[in-house]
Amino acid sequence: MQSSEIRKRFLAFFEKRGHAVLPSAPLVPENDPSVLFNTAGMQPLVPFLLGEKHPLGTRLVDIQKCVRTVDIDEIGDNTHVTFFEMMGNWSLGDYFKREAIEWSYELLTSKEEGFGLDPNRLYVTCFEGDDNAPRDEESADIWREIFKKNGIGGERIYFLPADKNWWSPGESGPCGPDTEMFYDLTGTLTSGMTKEEYLKADDKQQIVEIWNNVFMEYRKKDGKVVGKLDAKNVDTGSGFERVTAVLQNKDNIFDTDIFAPVMGKIDEFTSKEHIQILGISENAALRAKRIIADHVRSAALLISDGVLPSNTDQGYVLRRLIRRAVRYADMLGMKHGSLFWLTDAATAIHKDVYENVGKLAETIKVTVDKEEQKFRGTLSEGMKEYKKGVKNLEAEKGAADASGVTLPGELIFKLVTTYGFPFEMVKELAKEDGFAVDDIDFSARFAEHKNLSRAGAEQKFKGGLGDTSEQSLRYHTATHLLHQALRDVLGDHVQQKGSNITPERLRFDFSHTAKMTDDEKTQVEKIVNEKIAAALPVNVEQLPFAEAEKTGAHHFFGEKYGDMVTVYYIGPDLAHAYSKEFCGGPHVKNTSELGTFKIQKEEAVSQGVRRIKAVLV
Repeated sequence: MQSSEIRKRFLAFFEKRGHAVLPSAPLVPENDPSVLFNTAGMQPLVPFLLGEKHPLGTRLVDIQKCVRTVDIDEIGDNTHVTFFEMMGNWSLGDYFKREAIEWSYELLTSKEEGFGLDPNRLYVTCFEGDDNAPRDEESADIWREIFKKNGIGGERIYFLPADKNWWSPGESGPCGPDTEMFYDLTGTLTSGMTKEEYLKADDKQQIVEIWNNVFMEYRKKDGKVVGKLDAKNVDTGSGFERVTAVLQNKDNIFDTDIFAPVMGKIDEFTSKEHIQILGISENAALRAKRIIADHVRSAALLISDGVLPSNTDQGYVLRRLIRRAVRYADMLGMKHGSLFWLTDAATAIHKDVYENVGKLAETIKVTVDKEEQKFRGTLSEGMKEYKKGVKNLEAEKGAADASGVTLPGELIFKLVTTYGFPFEMVKELAKEDGFAVDDIDFSARFAEHKNLSRAGAEQKFKGGLGDTSEQSLRYHTATHLLHQALRDVLGDHVQQKGSNITPERLRFDFSHTAKMTDDEKTQVEKIVNEKIAAALPVNVEQLPFAEAEKTGAHHFFGEKYGDMVTVYYIGPDLAHAYSKEFCGGPHVKNTSELGTFKIQKEEAVSQGVRRIKAVLV
């Protein structure tokens, strides 16, 4: 059964049983700044699980996009992925355990409407009980009835503790016991197993979790169960990739049609002979291929939802995934620039499922390619620095237990700040070579570095320029155009109150009392883009302060300037320039270098001060 058919069957099954079909929410939560991504199918529905009425009713079904990085070290095995999709059906104070369990069994085993799995290969776990809630005999009894009615013999119901069969989204929120269904991948475990045999089969990945019914009837606060919810809810579902693997008779998700195009493209760019020459084992090569496939797929879906590589928050996760993929591509001897084509294969898989993936296919590929090239500028030198540091530790390692040999914080700091290695990548490299890492010393160095960088940036340019990369220069020049465009649209009362520029975006604070209208923002964008399209030269002159002030160049009033000041102006000459400001520079040479200017957000900072965040695309 192809993955596209699995999607259709799942949604149709529950739609027929009165469930409204929901589109997936974006990967980045819209109203929850406490988390970077939606990490579970229930996350976008928490308000409704807590009692808020959903506009589409009490029965819902969806396939939700998720990203989870806590298991990133497990990527490369048979089942773990960073980006995944959760199939879920929901009861908001409607049906409860009996209907949920019976429909789960029917969906999994029905050949007409469901997935047609062999019921003799199903095994089930239930909550064994603890101080928070009693043993879930109700669910176990329903399963006993189902197995007896369908002539399924042998021991196949096991009670497990809360770390296995209790679900909650975190320290606070709706929670409750769950019952999980496992499927025998070998086809040989059909007559039942003891609990010990089941645990061994699970550990060997001979069986795989294929469905999960969470019965949310409790409320958690600050890590403790504090009572019951007003209405009992059901969160039922499973990982789409794992279900697909089972239905396609695969023992791992990377051999399914979800990953086949990317894995096939990786095989095109590698060869067994070359991998052998590099001295890489077959298992290590397979793990590397799977990591690359997972990471480029995850990157494609993140970018399609508006995430761009950066050094903070969601952008840092994206950057880490792409750079980790680059490292493993190098390990396999793949040509530079290969991620562009791998990402192309990844977008092809999802373009008919998620509209943004199709619309932004070129942007996705170019973004990944740019990040790869950016990292390659320092990757080779950084690896030399790492190997040089490791060489100095080899003798110490030979004379002591490897766990007692530590990669110094000074080296880690240099790799992170000078060569752009994500800290987690350095830890991974060290682990592969048998070293611990001095993360305490690194953290102290990095904290001091951030404080110094922040102070330096404040002193370096009044324009808020934090570095002198090409992209930051573009944003610096765009800030001057924005300042003048705001004065054109809103009035001469607009004065710069501060700015902050990174390679990813510009932030500009200005004096204005009212929220900008959509029309005002559109006018500002139009003016800036007209000046960019006009290919205006960007020039600089040094003038005595008094003479510079007479030109009308903008500057911070009350700021202390020297006898001579630097004025940057955008236009043919100082007298006829569109924009002119006191500024320490540097800037681009011509506005045609900027690209297209787009306002992302306009908001209040304090009384009488507004803030614009904008990007160049």
